[in-house]
Amino acid sequence: MRKQVLVTGGAGFLGSHLCERLLNEEHEVICVDNFFTGKKRNIVHLMDNPYFEVIRHDINFPLSLEVDEIYNLACPASPVHYQFDPVQTTKTSVMGAINMLDLAKRLDAKILQASTSEVYGDPQVHPQSEEYRGNVNSIGPRACYDEGKRCAETLFFDYKRQYDLNIKVVRIFNTYGPRMHPNDGRVISNFIVQALKGEDITIYGKGTQTRSFCYVDDLIEGIVLMMNSREGFTGPINIGNPGEFTILELVQKVIELTDSNSKLIYKPLPEDDPLKRNPNINLAMKELGWHPTIKLDDGLKKTIKYFRELLESGLDARQSICTTVST
Repeated sequence: MRKQVLVTGGAGFLGSHLCERLLNEEHEVICVDNFFTGKKRNIVHLMDNPYFEVIRHDINFPLSLEVDEIYNLACPASPVHYQFDPVQTTKTSVMGAINMLDLAKRLDAKILQASTSEVYGDPQVHPQSEEYRGNVNSIGPRACYDEGKRCAETLFFDYKRQYDLNIKVVRIFNTYGPRMHPNDGRVISNFIVQALKGEDITIYGKGTQTRSFCYVDDLIEGIVLMMNSREGFTGPINIGNPGEFTILELVQKVIELTDSNSKLIYKPLPEDDPLKRNPNINLAMKELGWHPTIKLDDGLKKTIKYFRELLESGLDARQSICTTVST
């Protein structure tokens, strides 16, 4: 029997891959998106599926639907976008969570929150496990997202405690792959687009800061496994690739794989940009039997192919100037 599943932010990078996965599992999928960062091109190939529906809606306002499960992914996820309107970003994280939790409560539906490694801030513990409470600047330029997501987690667990709601919370670490927004300021999309266009590649700081990069297919597998995990297991749980690379190591891989002649230029590190970000995934391996399987080089090749085709299609992938790099 098909489940009816709601995916908020369903036209975004992660949301569109999740919608596709759920349709392949023969569920009915309702994609809700206000298209602030989501793109119709991400889901156009799903439109002919009779079990796929798209609703343009901002989850800051209540929504009345009948569904069995809710994946709450709606929120700008890169500094370029979430700092554009920080008040709206906080509202989406907090009010959007309340509206989706109220919907789940009315329907007695299972609901999953797409949280983020940003709840750890600029971590003083490495790698980061779920028990670590973080080092977050509550009044900095990234706080609208960091603290918004932390508050959303609070709301999820309060709804669990007060209403016995069936919740799941995942903390997503750096993810990349096809359908990334080309001008969102994320380090992989920045490097690939600059390399393909032969532009200077921008390094923020000295490039010695480290990140872990999870290919989108691995990430979606972890999210779906979490939604289907044993009753009573709520998380939060880290979903990410524990393989750690410096920014300089990443840029060298991109230059090599794109056969680019781009030069490196260095700019100051943005405020509160973490120096290290790496997930401890022991809990995910234990509870979900999950671990990433796609190597960085293989994922980069698929992502480069996507951006090359995007550029060749005539879409200007650098319509806005990126001034910061997402983690």
